[in-house]
Amino acid sequence: MQRKNELGCPRCGSTNLIRDLEVGEEVCGECGLVVSEEIVDTGPEWRAFTSAEKASRPRVGMARSLTLYDMGLSTSFKGTRDGRGNKLDADTQSRMNKLKKYDNRTKLDDTWGRNLSIAMAELDRLSTTLHIPKNVKEHAALIYRKALKEDLIRGRSIDAFVAASLYAACRFNKVPRPLKNISKASTREHSEVSRSYRLLLRELNLKMPVDDPMKFVPGIAAKLKLRHNTERHAIDILRKARKKQGLSGKDPRGIAAAALYMACIENEEKRIQKDIAAAAGTTEVTLRNRLRGLEDILKDPIPTPDEALALPQAS
Repeated sequence: MQRKNELGCPRCGSTNLIRDLEVGEEVCGECGLVVSEEIVDTGPEWRAFTSAEKASRPRVGMARSLTLYDMGLSTSFKGTRDGRGNKLDADTQSRMNKLKKYDNRTKLDDTWGRNLSIAMAELDRLSTTLHIPKNVKEHAALIYRKALKEDLIRGRSIDAFVAASLYAACRFNKVPRPLKNISKASTREHSEVSRSYRLLLRELNLKMPVDDPMKFVPGIAAKLKLRHNTERHAIDILRKARKKQGLSGKDPRGIAAAALYMACIENEEKRIQKDIAAAAGTTEVTLRNRLRGLEDILKDPIPTPDEALALPQAS
């Protein structure tokens, strides 16, 4: 079977790769290099000739997942009957139980397997507590596996790195989960989780996208039970400030809280600074500083393109 591959052949760079599913190899069609010899057929192991027959035949096992320590590809000893359906005698059942016990022990015999089994259980608990989407959970498992491969977890806390990996995945996928909330749900202290997160960024060279203040406005407004028009007005304030390049280099939560406070004043919806700062997870001092910054930015009108070209240029 011939297909196009974005990665291409590592020797000649050709994207003309041929997959031989019978031998499980992927060969370059130009230079003949065996690119991969471990192709796994992820399709069903049965055939169906009607739609009803296809719907009635489920897969043998679950899909491959990084959130499981063995990626869901392990085997298990189960049942009391042989392949023909005959019941096993007592000696055979005892022998199979011993094999099952030895098989379970060998799976967790190495340090890698034990580490991943503990980490993936903690990741599952954190994801359930914080209502993390499945794709973010998979990304967090991938980041943790990279950290484990780079030997960053030796001598450090597994739970702290799981929480840090989950926060990094939330940041990368733009899912609003503050580090304080993740640390609160974790078994480790906030300082240890933040230190592990900084280590992940430095050692794995992770590039996190900058948070947009607008994505924090609905959550803060919901905590304060503000009207919808006030929330929309706060977003309009942030859009005007963005046009003047006034949102860069500032804490996005502080800017969102300041925009909401300004919108509350203009819409005559009484909320004190202490409540807004607490809902945003910031301090009143930060809120007042960001408020003064927004007022200074919005004081001058936004120049039109023609006015911007007519402005005198600095020599």
